[in-house]
Amino acid sequence: MGCGRVGATLTRSLEDRGHTTAVIDSNPDAFRRLGPSFGGITVTGMGFDRTVLQNAGIERADAFAAVSSGDNSNIIAARVAREQFKVENVVARIYDPGRAEVYERLGIPTVATVPWAADQVLRRLVPAGSEPAWRDQSGEVRLDTVYAPFAWVGKRISVFESDTKSRVAFLTRLGSGLIAHGDTVIQEGDFLSIFMREDCADVTHERLERGPEAN
Repeated sequence: MGCGRVGATLTRSLEDRGHTTAVIDSNPDAFRRLGPSFGGITVTGMGFDRTVLQNAGIERADAFAAVSSGDNSNIIAARVAREQFKVENVVARIYDPGRAEVYERLGIPTVATVPWAADQVLRRLVPAGSEPAWRDQSGEVRLDTVYAPFAWVGKRISVFESDTKSRVAFLTRLGSGLIAHGDTVIQEGDFLSIFMREDCADVTHERLERGPEAN
């Protein structure tokens, strides 16, 4: 939802990676930003309207990004997508940093600023492991950012690192950065920054999604 600078940039980035997209905006002229090569669909309307969302294909969507110019519209649309249509990957662009922390507590990931937003929203939309946040010059070590899967909630970082063969550099909790220690307990909504070897990334992400080893 939203075909301004961020929305158009995000759409092109997703299409470049082979994803199909649908774009919602209340102003039909905004779709000109997508350019002549855009291969998805456009829907004119309010992104928090159920009929508009259904016309855009929300019921078969893997992800939803609310990146319009209005904080209220973005958070309402994000909550409708998650709570009513059960879209797993949802993110909202928020201009007011004071509101962002509140929405994080509601379980809606938020991002801000134009150039940074398009990149960070993309990382939250694509499947875990497909887009590392950073690689070292040798290409052997990568940094991935993921929301803690539910299976790991309540588990200690030491158990997480041992089972996934990775290292947690730090985590973001309720909008604040936190240096994790071995006895740090993972909470719902934690955003983990994880170092891993490139040649072990597939195994690490498989174990991350599978959950901890049974005792």
